[in-house]
Amino acid sequence: MSNTQRIILLYSAMAILLVIVGVYQSWALSLTILNLCLISAIMALGVNMQWGYAGLFNVGIMGFAALGGLAGVLVSMPPVAGAWEAGGVGMALSLLALVVTVAAAIFVRSRTSGRWRLVATIVVAVIGYFVIRRFYDPAVAAIEGYDAARTGYLGGLGLPVILSWLVGGIFAAGAAWLVGKIALGLRADYLAIATLGISEIIIAVLRNEDWLARGVKNVSGLPRPVPYEVNLQQAEWFIDLSTRLGMSPVVFSSIYVRFSYAVLFAIVLVILMWLAERALNSPWGRMMRAIRDNRDAAEAMGKDVTGRHLQIFILGSAVVGIAGAMLTTLDGQFTPGQYNPLRFTFLIWVMVIVGGSGNNWGAVLGGFLIWFLWVEAEPVGGWVMSVLTSGMAPSHPVRMHLTDAAPYMRPLMMGLILLLVMRFAPRGLIPEQTATQRRKG
Repeated sequence: MSNTQRIILLYSAMAILLVIVGVYQSWALSLTILNLCLISAIMALGVNMQWGYAGLFNVGIMGFAALGGLAGVLVSMPPVAGAWEAGGVGMALSLLALVVTVAAAIFVRSRTSGRWRLVATIVVAVIGYFVIRRFYDPAVAAIEGYDAARTGYLGGLGLPVILSWLVGGIFAAGAAWLVGKIALGLRADYLAIATLGISEIIIAVLRNEDWLARGVKNVSGLPRPVPYEVNLQQAEWFIDLSTRLGMSPVVFSSIYVRFSYAVLFAIVLVILMWLAERALNSPWGRMMRAIRDNRDAAEAMGKDVTGRHLQIFILGSAVVGIAGAMLTTLDGQFTPGQYNPLRFTFLIWVMVIVGGSGNNWGAVLGGFLIWFLWVEAEPVGGWVMSVLTSGMAPSHPVRMHLTDAAPYMRPLMMGLILLLVMRFAPRGLIPEQTATQRRKG
């Protein structure tokens, strides 16, 4: 079976699964799963760029997604005027002190050499640290103390939330540039440890710096790029449309909003997919795969391996940042506590491996399939357990144990799927095409 036939067959099967959920459970649930699948597919696409194109093992995915979520707050939420008046000047001065410190450290390093370079850099950094804290600490206390129950942070720019998707990609790309400059020279296993550690640092900062995005108090009520259900239910055109379709305005408004999100997310996925395919099949993409397959040979031919790795690391992280901003938009709130680096990073990696690393269509399919199974594993598991134990008394210990175990079907199913795919389709459901297959195609 050719890759094109696989794509048509597997994507059709995925669409049928979503339709089945709509028919037998609810269309609102089906569209909710579809929206999360689209976001997961974009994240998997970003990771596939790093791993499938270049062989970079990034375990800091949630850190870049969290930066995308932060962008949603800083772009779309209205500014808190009182907090700016209380500590805005001090925060600006501390930022200026940081810029001056970095500039001074760069200047000192360019003018010194040997051991004096290290000593001078440390002295500049220490002095800069105390100057920064001189302005930063009072500003933070003033900002977080302003109406702490409702705000206690600076707020955002009050711009359309869709702009935060682009800004989230920029935030993640900037962080990836900094991480790449430090860690991309490391061996693969050390790179994984470094990215995981940096991800934890990013999330820890977001959880503890209340002035930035309220920390664990969370920011809720982010503006939507689609209408609110209550507004739709009061609009005459919407009530007439609901009547013609034979649906309640309340039910139809929920479906309409979720479908609107799905259209927006699908447009972003299509654009990113088109760009990713163009890049993969370009001379640049062939060079990236050559570096992945034989780094030493690529270096011997004069290729800047570290520079190319930095490029793909930034691009993949930017895509993850876009998905993180989209997820925050869908949720309508920014919750730093939900970014669990180990749990959700594992899920994204399963998506890429199961779908087929190195193949963009495979990574997107993996995003759809794995998230669909992750969501449906618990209700389906509960139904299976109830069927298997239907002949037992409700108080039977075996029935009670199996019923209580239904929520744990999720990790069990993920592990089982991963084992089956690695055994029977080690290159994924839609494997990467060889050079000969690409020429024939």
